[in-house]
Amino acid sequence: MFALVDGNNFYVQCERVFQPSLEGVPVVVLSNNDGCAVARSNEAKALGIAMGAPWFKIKHFADDAGLVAHSANFALYGDMSDRMMRLAAGMGPRQEIYSIDESFVTLDGVKGDLVERGHKIRARILQGIGIPCGIGIGATKTLAKLANHVSKAAERKPGSYPAHLAQVCNLEALSKGELEAILASTDVGEVWGVGRQIGKQLVAGGINTVLDLVRMDAGTVRRRWSVVLERTVLELQGVSCIELEQAPPPKREIACTRSFGHPVTSQDHLAEAITEFASTAAAKLRKQRSLAGQVLVFIRTSPFRQCPQYSRSVTVPMRRPSADSALIVNAALLGLHAIYREGFNYAKAGIMLLDLQGNTHQQGELDLEGDDTNDRSTLMLAMDELNQRFGKGTVLLGSAGLGGSRRAWSMKQERRTPAYTTCWDDIPVAKA
Repeated sequence: MFALVDGNNFYVQCERVFQPSLEGVPVVVLSNNDGCAVARSNEAKALGIAMGAPWFKIKHFADDAGLVAHSANFALYGDMSDRMMRLAAGMGPRQEIYSIDESFVTLDGVKGDLVERGHKIRARILQGIGIPCGIGIGATKTLAKLANHVSKAAERKPGSYPAHLAQVCNLEALSKGELEAILASTDVGEVWGVGRQIGKQLVAGGINTVLDLVRMDAGTVRRRWSVVLERTVLELQGVSCIELEQAPPPKREIACTRSFGHPVTSQDHLAEAITEFASTAAAKLRKQRSLAGQVLVFIRTSPFRQCPQYSRSVTVPMRRPSADSALIVNAALLGLHAIYREGFNYAKAGIMLLDLQGNTHQQGELDLEGDDTNDRSTLMLAMDELNQRFGKGTVLLGSAGLGGSRRAWSMKQERRTPAYTTCWDDIPVAKA
């Protein structure tokens, strides 16, 4: 048995916790550089605002319907997510944090009424951090995900599902007739693992609802589509095929890319950006205890602007696999120097760490050049701990520059709210 605990409209709700006046108001959270909507309140969805809608196309709602837009505040969202996950872990013995606002929890050995337990956990999260959640319970992870969809839809759209399934839905507690009625009223595209293209193919083949998909023969699904969809069908039939991942596997590639808030022309400014991106990626590399063998760096102009176009990337091999920020940044800057061309307005840059391997084995070589950078793991550990304790960018490499958020390549975040929970200066103060 699995439960899926999922924060409702998570980014928007994080903003509402510290701005109660936003309750009942249409709200959107914008992507990097305030480009498009990446989160929407129910009120914003009711206005017809689609996920990914460009801000310039929807900003008229600010005057017409009182729409409020905020820049993404990932420091706040990440901290609120950590708090929510700690509370959600009380649902059962083991937990998999699936995304910033979702976690699977196993219910094996949990006694008593699971729906009642779900309501208690939901109330605890709501009281503790102010985030409303939907909780879905099922025999498999796919069924738990489907139950979560039902729990949210039953609350948001009264009449779409029975009212008693709102907020917390346990598909295993339903009779066969009740369950089939739920599956028959749910579009097949709502199933976790059924993508847009496969969904179109299923509908074209007469598979319109989840019940239609459940009744399909798994072997036929495998022959006509894929093993992945076969596994989804088996999960919907109650056969658990997707295990809980308490520790996610190490990434095979690590990337850090950003679009700039303003066009960048100077190689020095690009070097600052590449230094920060490479340093961020190197910290992630050390966190998963890996080493990188190659560094890819790219720069490009914007295809949406009427200006000369240029896009180039290069892969720089490391002398030996490493997680040392200075060595990775040096490789990235060598690549930047090789591909940079004057006369262009650069809109985006990034790096990618390739050829990753575990740090349990390292390549050695004769110390013929007096290289004192063979092992700076203690220095890297100290840097990571200081940045973790005092905030990102507390300790950085000199080539990253000292301009802070005012650097020429910094993202445009004109509507970002304070870091209420992670910065002493931004902590809200209650006045009598």
